[in-house]
Amino acid sequence: MSDTATAPLTGKALLQKVKELSHLPRRETAKKCGYFTTTKDKQTRVNLTDFYDAVLAAKGVPLDPEGTKDGRGREPTYRVSVHKNGQIVIGSTYTQAMNLKEGDKFEIKLGYKHIHLKQIDGEENGAADN
Repeated sequence: MSDTATAPLTGKALLQKVKELSHLPRRETAKKCGYFTTTKDKQTRVNLTDFYDAVLAAKGVPLDPEGTKDGRGREPTYRVSVHKNGQIVIGSTYTQAMNLKEGDKFEIKLGYKHIHLKQIDGEENGAADN
């Protein structure tokens, strides 16, 4: 079966299709709802961010694109690079968006090709430090 470029579903039609395809993986669901592009070399790229944004909009969750600006007119890209010293820096745009304060603690979990940061709340701090 070949993929043909169609306008991505939105609104109630998107929610209905997502419900129908609930047995499929997320990427396949997004693709079948029209959230993909085909590159010059015929590779299919699924646009999960656009898909998730459309699902949220269809459910009536307000998205404020102006709230993501970092004060210099740029929007966060949610992409970082490893620096020469081996560190990855998460910019202040993200920490401000999460209302993080100096001294906040996180649990780091390593997965296959991903790092998961989970904020440790005040009650768990004592238990995690023991």
